[in-house]
Amino acid sequence: MNTQDRYANFLAKRKQSASMAGFDPVFMPDQAFPFQQHLIEWSTRMGRSAIFADCGLGKTLMQLAWAENVARKTNGRVLILTPLAVAVQTEQEAAKFGIEVDHCTDGKPKKTSGIFVTNYEKLHLFDRHDYIGAVCDESSILKNMGGKRRKEITSFMRSLTYRLLCTATAAPNDFHELGTSSDALGYLGARDMLTKFFKEDTIKDYLGWGRKSYRFRGHAEDHFWQWVASWARACRKPSDLGYADDGYVLPKLIEREELIQSSTPRPGMLFSLPAENLQEQREERRVTINERCERAAELAKQHNGASVIWCHLNDEADMVTDMLPGAEQVKGSMSDEAKQEKLLAFGNGEIKQLITKPKIGCFGLNWQHCHNVITFPSHSFEQYYQAVRRCYRFGQKKDVTVTLITTEGEQHIMKNLQRKARQSSQMFDALVSHMNDAINVDRDIEHATKQELPEWL
Repeated sequence: MNTQDRYANFLAKRKQSASMAGFDPVFMPDQAFPFQQHLIEWSTRMGRSAIFADCGLGKTLMQLAWAENVARKTNGRVLILTPLAVAVQTEQEAAKFGIEVDHCTDGKPKKTSGIFVTNYEKLHLFDRHDYIGAVCDESSILKNMGGKRRKEITSFMRSLTYRLLCTATAAPNDFHELGTSSDALGYLGARDMLTKFFKEDTIKDYLGWGRKSYRFRGHAEDHFWQWVASWARACRKPSDLGYADDGYVLPKLIEREELIQSSTPRPGMLFSLPAENLQEQREERRVTINERCERAAELAKQHNGASVIWCHLNDEADMVTDMLPGAEQVKGSMSDEAKQEKLLAFGNGEIKQLITKPKIGCFGLNWQHCHNVITFPSHSFEQYYQAVRRCYRFGQKKDVTVTLITTEGEQHIMKNLQRKARQSSQMFDALVSHMNDAINVDRDIEHATKQELPEWL
């Protein structure tokens, strides 16, 4: 091989994938609304893309239709990855739409083609070479650049021809977390994206506790959102895509902050002051646990219908459960099967009051029957948003009341949550704006022109 050929091969290995890797849809469910049809068609033609759609907009239908298109077109297998208990829900939804889905938990598909669904916890049992495509439901699970789960998912998807990410909270904390989604889809890697659009912020550390923070390079912000809009579509309501919002109008969301006056200040203090660091915040939760749990139980008892109480500490969950006779708790120590059974039972109305942690049950489940949410705040805006959106989602018929039980010492946590909420809204505004401007970004960098090398090479 001469120098010219070697250089051409080098360029071929370094290039990003072409922008359109998909095909025209061969299937469209009759139940799909026009805006859903639009997203199904777009994602199928893209081949590798992301749909960032708010809770209740029908991501399950859209990802099932996408998977059905890939399975029919290629006669291959497509794997849908979901949070705990959502696999069963996906299988049930598929039956409503006339789409056949097999719930597989052992990594051994029994057919040579079709759609299979499993929980993320079972992914290590699956061989990526058995599949032509994959869907990540609630793909914000990819956000942690150094996370073990993200590496496992990205590695599984790397060689797949067709890939789809679906979530409502694409980058709940920081814009640069979108790089992990791009990496999983086979576009710019997370580190490459940071280098291209961001620089390390040396002015102020927004994240705290030794974590790096980043800000846009000069004049890079518009280019960044144009780039994201080239492989992702976002909508909080159908009108974001230019369609009517008929049937997609939410009732009221009533968010209340219940401030608990602590009778016991933190060790070494005469009276309660805002907790300044993580250690002080943990101490604040420990010394106020009785008052906070008592108030949570009182609020649940006062409500006639279903209630969900989100806790962060095992002691919180145990204490609230003891104070609410008949309430059920989903614990981290339970088997996946036991967790799934109780989460689904609450969704079916068989359990009136459910106590659990956001990291266990706040993703993907449909609980429109419940309109009373009680939670203790944390720094995770994603967990708060998803916990609320289990109940406050399109399809909810009643106003939803969310009560955050907090203390004087947790003021900084509340401010951090509010900052992240503003940042998330800003992200969606920017992405929707660029998407609606129909800015086309050409990511196909085929080198059609023959490269002329100097004679000395």
